[in-house]
Amino acid sequence: MKNDLPLTGAIAAGFEPVRDEFVSLFAEGLERGGALAVYQDGELVIDLIGGWSDRACDTPMVPNSLVPVFSCSKAVSALVIAWVVAQGKLSYSQKVSDIWPEFAQNGKANISVGEVLSHQAGLSAIEASWEPEDWFDWDKTCARLAAMKPLWELGDGSGYHPVTWGYLAGEIVIRATGRTIGSILREEFCVPEDIDFWIGLPDEQHHRVAQTSKPTKIPAGFANVNEIQKLAFMKPWSSPGRKGGAAWRRMEIPSANGHGTAKAMAKLMTILAGDGHLGKRFILPKKVRAEAMKERVAGMDRVLPHDLSFGAGLIRNTPMRHVYGPGDHTVGHTGFGGSVLFADPDKRLAFGYVTTKQDSELVKDLRAARLTTALYECL
Repeated sequence: MKNDLPLTGAIAAGFEPVRDEFVSLFAEGLERGGALAVYQDGELVIDLIGGWSDRACDTPMVPNSLVPVFSCSKAVSALVIAWVVAQGKLSYSQKVSDIWPEFAQNGKANISVGEVLSHQAGLSAIEASWEPEDWFDWDKTCARLAAMKPLWELGDGSGYHPVTWGYLAGEIVIRATGRTIGSILREEFCVPEDIDFWIGLPDEQHHRVAQTSKPTKIPAGFANVNEIQKLAFMKPWSSPGRKGGAAWRRMEIPSANGHGTAKAMAKLMTILAGDGHLGKRFILPKKVRAEAMKERVAGMDRVLPHDLSFGAGLIRNTPMRHVYGPGDHTVGHTGFGGSVLFADPDKRLAFGYVTTKQDSELVKDLRAARLTTALYECL
């Protein structure tokens, strides 16, 4: 990496230690290109962009550099689903099979929307025969999931759904509204507020995407993998083919292929960090926010090697489980490689961090944790 770090953006008085911590990540070789944004009480107090958008370290990151944030997409999709609930077109308690009859196959007739969104449906992965390219056929994938027998006995805890979550959630929204998660996100959230986040990235935006570097080690906690973990992460068909290619960027996969900026992610999370507004627009009433954020299952997850609490598409902090800072009611999500977004309603903080130098930790990224610690020490 070149010695002179490109660094742009602004920071409010009192938050300088966060900037220092951000810079230290580059100095220690933990970061190549990234961005950090924080809103407090709806006001942008941290907006930092640093490092390089290409692996050769020739092109600096700029404010409109897009980063693929993988499973951070789930939290953004959870906001869209909550909006659909607020519109009266869906409820977390209703059976999926009420709006998607084919889903009732193989003992799944009574699974609720909330159970699907909290990784309790037993559909964490697709068994053979399946190909990486099959994920690009939406109808084929949804039909396969609808026909599947759950991978464990329903009602017995969670098993994180890395990719399948997006097809399940997306098809539920299509059946309820006739619209996709990506289109609702653009039309109801991002375009009105000029928010630069996409699920389904148009070809004309692909040139803005920063290059990512793959992790160099296997995630911790996978020394003795179970069969569901193997299906979810380690089979040739566990994830869509051609990741990083035009077809993958273009496809709407609400669980896995969101592209955005740190500022966009933090801005979206102000909905949950505050009183349900996005800018001046009221998005989610208190009751729906509470339903989206409440605990639906907790304990050791079958797929992620962590003791977690899940809401409706969100990973939750609890007094016993602090994933995202010290707040007992914080909700958020981590994306593969280390990008993170969260909302702390107690401190009215919304946090977004994107990184191009991917780390192997699937939930508790060290860099995001350091930035979070520095942030709370400033409060």
